[in-house]
Amino acid sequence: MAKERKVDFCTQCRKETTYQLRKKIVQKVIKEKTYDFEIVVAVCDECGQEMDIPGLMDINMKSIDEQYRKEEGLVSVEDIQKIMDIYNIGKAPLSIALGFGEITITRYLAGQMPSKEYSDIIKKSLSSPGYMIELLNKNAEKLGKTAHKKAIQAAEKIAGLFCVSDKMLLSISYIFDQMQEITPLALQKILYFIQGVYMVLFDEPLYEEDCMAWVHGPVYEEVYDLFRDFKYNPIEDNRFAIFKERFEELSDQEKKVIDLVINSFGKYSGKVLETITHNESPWKEARTDYEPLQPSREIIDKKDIKKYFSWVADNYGIDTEKKLNNYIQSYM
Repeated sequence: MAKERKVDFCTQCRKETTYQLRKKIVQKVIKEKTYDFEIVVAVCDECGQEMDIPGLMDINMKSIDEQYRKEEGLVSVEDIQKIMDIYNIGKAPLSIALGFGEITITRYLAGQMPSKEYSDIIKKSLSSPGYMIELLNKNAEKLGKTAHKKAIQAAEKIAGLFCVSDKMLLSISYIFDQMQEITPLALQKILYFIQGVYMVLFDEPLYEEDCMAWVHGPVYEEVYDLFRDFKYNPIEDNRFAIFKERFEELSDQEKKVIDLVINSFGKYSGKVLETITHNESPWKEARTDYEPLQPSREIIDKKDIKKYFSWVADNYGIDTEKKLNNYIQSYM
C-alpha cells in the first residue's frame, strides 16, 4: 500500500503541494536568557519554503514548554497530574497539602510556570511517598477528613510498595534512565554486578539489601516484590514517576560504577547474565544444599560477593569496560 503523501496549501507556490516535516533549532530569549529549542517545521517539496500547517504551532508550543521545563528543572504538567492519580487527590486538596494557595495547582495544570521553589516541593512529593505523608499530616486540618483519609491511604500504600533503600531506588532510577528498556531478570543481575564491583572499588556496599540465591540467579527480593506489583511495562505505570530523575542524587563515583556495569554486562540478555551468575561461586556456594530447580531462601553474603569480585579484579580487572568485557567473554 502506497504511503499517503502530506499535502497542504503553500503560500509561496499559491497552490496545494506536498511537504516534508523536518526538525529545526530555534533560539528564544526568556527572562534575559537564551535557549535553543528543537521544533518541527513543514517544508514545501516544490519551493523549499516553510509552510503554515494547521496544528503544528500548537505542537511546537507544547514542545518548547516541555523543553524549557526540563532545562530549568521545573515539574511538568504531566507529572502534576500523576501526583493526583497516584495519591488519589484533587487539585484544590493537593494545593492545600503542599502548602500552596487553593488554586495554585489549577493554574499550573492550565500551563502557568511554577517557581523553582514550588516546583521542587511538587517534585519531591512525587518522588517520595514519605515526604507526601509528612505534608498530608501537617496540613490535615486544612484538608478535611475525607480528602486527608483518601490521600493518606494511597500514600501509605505506595510507601509500603517502595520499601527499598534510597541507594537501591536511585540505582534503579539511573539504570532505567540509561538503558530505557530492561527485563526484571536482567535488572536483578545488573544490580548484583553493580554491588560486587562497587564493593571492591570502594570497600563498602552501594545498597544495604541482601541478595538471595534464587533458582534463576542472584535476586534482591525487595526489588522482585516491587516490580511484581507493576502489572505491565513499569515505565507506563504512573507510579514509575517515583523513579523519575531520582538518579540525580547519586554521586559521580556511584554513577561511574553503574555505567561500567551497564556498558558491559548490560549489553547481554537476562538469560545470558543468569548463566554467568550460575557459574560464579557466590551463587553456587549459597545453593550447595539445594537441587537445581528447588527454591532457596539462602542469602548470598556480601562478604562472599566482595571476595569473588576481588578475585575477578585480580584476574581480569574491573575498573574499565574492556576488562569487564574480557571477564564476560570468558563465559561465552
